[in-house]
Amino acid sequence: MTAWPRVSHPPQEVDDATLVEQSRRFPDRFAVLYDCYFPEIYRYVAGRLGTQAADDLAAETFLVAFRKRESFDRARGQVRAWLYGIATNLVAQHRRSETRRLQALQRTPVERVTDPGHEDLVAQRLTAAGVQGRLASELAALSEADRDVLILTALAGLGYEEIAQALDIPPGTVGSRLNRARRKLRGALGGVNPMHEDSGDADG
Repeated sequence: MTAWPRVSHPPQEVDDATLVEQSRRFPDRFAVLYDCYFPEIYRYVAGRLGTQAADDLAAETFLVAFRKRESFDRARGQVRAWLYGIATNLVAQHRRSETRRLQALQRTPVERVTDPGHEDLVAQRLTAAGVQGRLASELAALSEADRDVLILTALAGLGYEEIAQALDIPPGTVGSRLNRARRKLRGALGGVNPMHEDSGDADG
């Protein structure tokens, strides 16, 4: 796992966007963001691709962000969503690994899963415990765009605005994709809502 150098003189409490801006002149400021967000970015990547890939890709997320820090625009949104967007792009480059995990889960009894991923975390929200294989099958069948929105909601806990920034799409498109994904999962699971929330369906 890549470790960032310690900040010799930590700045006073500042917001994330200011830290990014400061890091353009004082690169070690970026270590504060690494310390703050690495654990949740790691969990997100591990949930999608497994722990073997998570060390490298979570670290790579911050290396990419560090290289692109000059282009970060605070007017476009939050640093957290920006980092999730970079991580999601890296996951997309390893999409075959995610598909293999979903396919393996379809064949694996719930009690034998030893490396929990996003599909397991979503499954924990189900009221019926015996549907994990079907859930994995339906997650694998979702379009990449719909799956990204669903997983950023279920695993990362991002809101519509943050997902819109992370994926560079309008918030309305986030809602449409999320509703479509939920609707497909509900249909496959006999009407059980895997997200435990009910919002109006929309197409888009």
